[in-house]
Amino acid sequence: MSLIIAAAQSTSFPGDVSRNVSHHLRFGFMAAERGAQLLIFPELSLTGYELTIARSNAVREDSSDLDPLRRLAADAQMTIVAGAPVVNDRNELHIAALAVCPDGSVLTYKKEHVHQSEEHVFTSGPGGPALLVEDATVALAICADATYPAHAAKAAARGANVYGVGVMIDEKGYDRKVALLSDYAREYRMAVLMANYSGVTGGELSAGKSALWSEDGQLVTASAGAEEALVIGVKKNAAWDAVVLPLY
Repeated sequence: MSLIIAAAQSTSFPGDVSRNVSHHLRFGFMAAERGAQLLIFPELSLTGYELTIARSNAVREDSSDLDPLRRLAADAQMTIVAGAPVVNDRNELHIAALAVCPDGSVLTYKKEHVHQSEEHVFTSGPGGPALLVEDATVALAICADATYPAHAAKAAARGANVYGVGVMIDEKGYDRKVALLSDYAREYRMAVLMANYSGVTGGELSAGKSALWSEDGQLVTASAGAEEALVIGVKKNAAWDAVVLPLY
């Protein structure tokens, strides 16, 4: 299986979905140049991790704001996973990952384990479907989801080859959370790709250091810090290679 996957360590503009889509495209074009088949952005990347304005900036899966991402996904044959607040048919607000697929469809994953600090705004969701990317099955997770071992175990039981996680992690929580991700990779024999923020969002400073772990739990590569960057992993002949590129 040959597979190219990428994590965008990106900055978001608070509540400005159209501007954030344009910024996502910069990462998307870079990933497409490298032949990426999957590109994952941080948690709530289309609005920023901005809890106080999340409901007023909720994104519909069929929104025309996503059309530039749909076009890029089709042109590059790449699945683009962007984070956004979404409202369900009971007017409950969820933290979601919107997977824009090459066929133009949008698959929605809704965060299962809302953090205590998010409960006054968001409702825990039902999760969502795995993604098929080439020959790989990709299970999605959003930040706190990945702190529950049962979540990763369920992904593995569904046949996931890749566990794709969009996060907002600060320096204080970084080491503990990435240790879990490494453990999941090793225990469940699935690669783990993590996309963290660059810079400040929602008043919190991200640790950055977006990363990829191989199926044996070894770190393949990580961004050195919190600068905007694209982490690209290439799996060929059962071995991973990787590169971290600054945003250009």
